[in-house]
Amino acid sequence: MKIHNQNMQKSAIFHLAFLLLFSISWVAASAKPINQFIRCVVRNSGNSTAASKVIFTPNNASYTQIFNSRVQNFEYALPNSRKPLVIITPNHESQVQAAIRCSKEFHLQMRIRSGGHDFSGASFASKSPFFMLDMSNFSSISIDLKTRTAWLGVAARLGEVYYTIYQANNSLYFPGGSGPTVGVGGLVSGGGYGPFARKYGLAADNVIDARVVDANGRILDRKSMGEDFFWAIRGGNGASFGVVLSYQVNLVEIRPNFTAFNVSRTLEQNAIKLLHKWQYVAPRVPRDLSITARFSSGSAAFLAFFQGDVDTLLSLMKEYFPELGVTKEDCDNIRWIDNYAYQYSFPIQSTREFLLRGVNPNLTPNPYFKGRSEFVQKPIPEIGIKKIWNLFLQRNPTDSAMECTPFGGKMDEIPVSMIPFPHRVGTSYLVVNIASWNTTNSTMPQDSINWSRRLYNIMGKYIPNTPSNPRGAYVNYRDFDLGTNNPHGHTSVEQARVWGAHYFKSNFDRLVKVKTKIDPQNFFNFEQSIPPYSNS
Repeated sequence: MKIHNQNMQKSAIFHLAFLLLFSISWVAASAKPINQFIRCVVRNSGNSTAASKVIFTPNNASYTQIFNSRVQNFEYALPNSRKPLVIITPNHESQVQAAIRCSKEFHLQMRIRSGGHDFSGASFASKSPFFMLDMSNFSSISIDLKTRTAWLGVAARLGEVYYTIYQANNSLYFPGGSGPTVGVGGLVSGGGYGPFARKYGLAADNVIDARVVDANGRILDRKSMGEDFFWAIRGGNGASFGVVLSYQVNLVEIRPNFTAFNVSRTLEQNAIKLLHKWQYVAPRVPRDLSITARFSSGSAAFLAFFQGDVDTLLSLMKEYFPELGVTKEDCDNIRWIDNYAYQYSFPIQSTREFLLRGVNPNLTPNPYFKGRSEFVQKPIPEIGIKKIWNLFLQRNPTDSAMECTPFGGKMDEIPVSMIPFPHRVGTSYLVVNIASWNTTNSTMPQDSINWSRRLYNIMGKYIPNTPSNPRGAYVNYRDFDLGTNNPHGHTSVEQARVWGAHYFKSNFDRLVKVKTKIDPQNFFNFEQSIPPYSNS
């Protein structure tokens, strides 16, 4: 036992020494050129005084506050995480161009952040020395009521977007996601689904123009970038291709007032049978109705939004889903803008505060989490739902959750090749599961990650995964468990296909062709970026 303890001590000392050496190497390898890099950015930005005010190093008092301001998963903000050597918060396009030019000159990797919701931290963490281009100043919202369009800065938060549109015209809407703190850039980059996708499609389906800085520092719009480039940045992992500055979007007609309900059922109230039946119902009801299913340890919740009155909703529920037993007393009349507060159980009287103050309504309240996604094509049998339920019973209700968002409706009508997001016809619903924890001082982090992987394996027994029909995942819920590119050097297309096929299926090859054409030197690269055909 004594020998064993001595060996453990030696191992711990060696490990500590290795980490210290690695940390010193990290600083030493990057400290020498960092001042030259900063001077390069200032020199190439046009207005040197303005540029110097948007550059922050760890020595700046504001550095930590800026870094943490848009981090949603604090797993990647822990003291031992690899943080950027420099943060640049450009407020002018010329500063973005300068950052790209100097990144290439000094071979310093760039990470682009708009909202900070990246599940795996790829937008603000790296194993290599890097700087972060924080786009938070590109948050303008400009609405044209005459054309029913809007220009949205990539860092405009959805809560701000919805509130601004509603104030301008309460019958117009941009089909985005549910989280008010999500940035428009990150949302559109992967497609962008929300509670009304069954009626209006994805956020990316409603984008009609964009402004982008490419790897050569050129500022392009849809006409000058070409249709292939424009296709790729709407759902194809946009940061693989350029720095998007803003998107122009169509605004759609929406009914100002909705009927909604949020009812919960326990195991004793046939929750498993109801979840099983929901799979057949939710993708097939009229597209004015969306019924989302959520469950955690002990109960299942069914959340519905309907563009119509309560009597019509009750009639539809009686026709399609009588087993749920929804009554008029379960229903609420709300404005469409209230649905975001309503679905996270915030009082609708505080909708404005909820949307504008930057609340992050994660499915669980803990600051650290592991998230995974799944696209389900065929209903999971009752026995499978029971196995999933039993796994949730092993967790604290506040430490895990699953949300199932139905597709169908308009999503079935848009060809899989229209944009890179391929999960259309034949997809019943999207699952996102979250395993979270609130401390780093125990085995809880690894236990939570292992639990998430067990859940993924259980679901895999009921979901096809073949070369011709790979198991689907949502790129906006980035998951490094699916595979990553090489951290240094060349990554082959076939290596990237291991993870890329899950996100993009048959559209992956077209994305590679676009990448090869517009960024052949693979300037825009990270753990799950699209590679060109040859970047050796």
